[in-house]
Amino acid sequence: MSAEERRLDVLRAIVEDYVATQEPVGSRALVERHQLGVSSATIRNDMAALEDDGLIAQPHTSAGRVPTDKGYRLFVDRLSSVKALSGPERRAIETFLTGAVDVDDVVQRSVKVLAQLTNQVAIVQYPSLTRSTVRHVEVVALENARVLLVVITSSGRVEQRIVEIERTLGDDLLSDLRGRLVGATVGRRIPEASLRLAEVIDTFAPADRPIVTSVVTTLTHVFSNERSDERVAVGGTANLARFGGDFDGAIRPVLEALEEHVVLLKLLGEATIDPTVRIGTETGNDSLTGAAVVSSAYGSQDQVLATLGTLGPTRMDYPATMAAVGAVARYVGRILADG
Repeated sequence: MSAEERRLDVLRAIVEDYVATQEPVGSRALVERHQLGVSSATIRNDMAALEDDGLIAQPHTSAGRVPTDKGYRLFVDRLSSVKALSGPERRAIETFLTGAVDVDDVVQRSVKVLAQLTNQVAIVQYPSLTRSTVRHVEVVALENARVLLVVITSSGRVEQRIVEIERTLGDDLLSDLRGRLVGATVGRRIPEASLRLAEVIDTFAPADRPIVTSVVTTLTHVFSNERSDERVAVGGTANLARFGGDFDGAIRPVLEALEEHVVLLKLLGEATIDPTVRIGTETGNDSLTGAAVVSSAYGSQDQVLATLGTLGPTRMDYPATMAAVGAVARYVGRILADG
């Protein structure tokens, strides 16, 4: 084993011990708790080298060392694998989420289960309508010259609108309108579907165009007005109290940051299907320099719907948190795809 590999092992041991104990880690503790295969003198030399590299630091006058943001970053980057969730944890996620009745319920349940699994603050972005495709469009004739318009998107969202029209819709026109709306929109992303709707009106006879225009206009409004990708659900803020001195007593700025949805969306960032970790200053928020955010997109590789994640102290169990965030994201994506 090279000196660099051994120092990475020492750094890994310091991170794991500090996360577990919240106490600065000394060389004696490393010798007692970890089978590093070298003398305490070698470990002290390795710790000195890690400190020179800015990967660990000595808080106050303590004899032990704690990881720096740079140290956590290297630890996360060198992770060979994340902790696998236990069977009961996986079953708990699946059972809890599969009981959801609609998209709002999926989001709220996701927030709750993620906060419980990680003991951190959970953040879930609602599925983005603009990134979704149209799964189904239905037009149902009602009494008194009205129709019911139903839209289902690939994100699982169901929208219903009642449209007032100038006269009762006949069966032939109803069937024709339904078929042309389906042909113009189903399987296409919302922005493209909106553009194609405008072309539908002129395909009908002049006498039918006022009715068609009313329906198409309402459908266009459904597509354009639902900015669900700007909505964020937050849960587990009470877990902040558990972190104690991890934020140097500055809990209020963290709470204030969590109240701003624009901040939350920036924290989640453009996450990928694989969990992304932002540590300290990487969050881009001065109020969260003592925090880390683990986020993941949900949906599929071909169609990302939105993001979810957790916020906790930089002194977090990164492998376990990444596993929980990744697992919940996969289940949410699967549920919405099957919905």
